[in-house]
Amino acid sequence: MSPNAGTGANAPDQRTPGFRPTRRHLLAGLAAVPFLAATAACGDSSSGSSSSKTTELSFFWWGAQARADLTDQALALYTKKHPNVTFKKTWQANQGYFDKLATLVAGGNAPDIFQIDDNYIAEYSGRGITLDLTPYKQSNKIDFSKFPESLWKYGMVDDKLAGMAFGENTQGLVWDQSLLDKYKLQPPKTGMSWDDFITWAAGVSKTAKIPGTMDPSAIYQALWVYLRQNGADLYKNNQLGFDESHINSWFTLWKGAREKGACPTPDVIHEGNATDISKQLVVTGKADTSWVWVNQMPELKKNTKDDLGVMAYPGDPSAQWARASMYFSIFKGSKNKDAAADVLNFLANDPDAGKILGTDRGLPSNLDVRKLVADTTTDPNMKQTIAVQTDLGTRFGPNSPTVPPKGHSKVKTELVRIAEEVTFGRQTPAQGAAAFVTAAKAAIGQS
Repeated sequence: MSPNAGTGANAPDQRTPGFRPTRRHLLAGLAAVPFLAATAACGDSSSGSSSSKTTELSFFWWGAQARADLTDQALALYTKKHPNVTFKKTWQANQGYFDKLATLVAGGNAPDIFQIDDNYIAEYSGRGITLDLTPYKQSNKIDFSKFPESLWKYGMVDDKLAGMAFGENTQGLVWDQSLLDKYKLQPPKTGMSWDDFITWAAGVSKTAKIPGTMDPSAIYQALWVYLRQNGADLYKNNQLGFDESHINSWFTLWKGAREKGACPTPDVIHEGNATDISKQLVVTGKADTSWVWVNQMPELKKNTKDDLGVMAYPGDPSAQWARASMYFSIFKGSKNKDAAADVLNFLANDPDAGKILGTDRGLPSNLDVRKLVADTTTDPNMKQTIAVQTDLGTRFGPNSPTVPPKGHSKVKTELVRIAEEVTFGRQTPAQGAAAFVTAAKAAIGQS
């Protein structure tokens, strides 16, 4: 394990002390990367296991301690099978990860392989930082044949395969069943309307004296599902797929929920928005439900002794879809591109690697590996994750039509900022809706 690994889900940002790059600095540095990549990518000095020389690949990812341990084991297995390939491994918690990645890339120290998600894949691809994996797919050096077609295509950005989808995921509403059992309350049910869910949550608050639900008005994946249920979308053809009326309705919905006592006080809502998965309100006892991704269930369960349930978000579950939970990308300027591609192929398709990695990054992309994990795991939380998402998969509608455009991460940040303005009463829902549409358009460069 890298000495920069940190100690857990709350590991601090590993940037150089005293240097806190602004987004302007980071993007300015990234703007120079295509030139750097072009000069560095004159040829692959290694071809993975076929080379007699020792190759060290740098590998960078985010996650909690459990993910760090599992990834470390999987990479150690690769080295055991390919002794001439070793790894310089670095990981950290989610907070600050993309700041550090941008700093590494801008400074000419980009990792050969790095984890990335919807927030940045379009931006990194557009700047020529990610290697187009299409030739590796066409030559079967990275075997996508067992991936659902919609899943591997989720890594396509402007006709380039910018990343290998590593895990399938969907949104999940998690509740504390032990709390409900204590007060003889019924759990929420898939398909209940948003209004019915809020009424249910208010009833929990009244009986258990614990808020029935975290307020998700700042949580983009909840808004995204709501939009799709109401004839809109978060994005459409790299433009916003909604207008002020949709956001006004969303903010108004949760203003009403707060007034009914279904949600915590604004300061606790802010806490829920600001904390990582290990401290979501459902496991800290500050709300009976939290709004997460289904693959996060095992990590949530490690932080509470209570029994947890999980279901689709309220409303029509066909508005949810199978999405890439995250990706692995290869730096375009890597001197060991072929070796890096072989590692990606191994992590996605090797049965032993699949059994090690499990569902930590979502359901395995390779359907055969997914079945193997489901059949062999003894982890009840992992079994629950697979069973729930498999069931939800029978209800899914079509995929979101596009990978989120460049600027998506800023859209998410602006949603949190403006939703909290409404939560704390500093703006009305209508004012917040107008402000968010303006900010979101600016974030993605929409005129």
